Amino acid sequence: MIQVDIRSRVPIYEQLYENVRKMILQGALVEDEKIPSVRELASLLTINPNTIQKAFKALEKDGY
Repeated sequence: MIQVDIRSRVPIYEQLYENVRKMILQGALVEDEKIPSVRELASLLTINPNTIQKAFKALEKDGY
């Protein structure tokens, strides 16, 4: 499960990026497996959708 710490000094989008990246590297998320949409994740984590979109764009840019 994706978790973020809003009190952390690490920006939320970086926490999301690292969480999803680790899940991919550990095999918890496999190729062609759907991840929650930006809206779903924003609702689930109570985070601004733009923050989630920023993390997803960074993951895509880096080939994840």
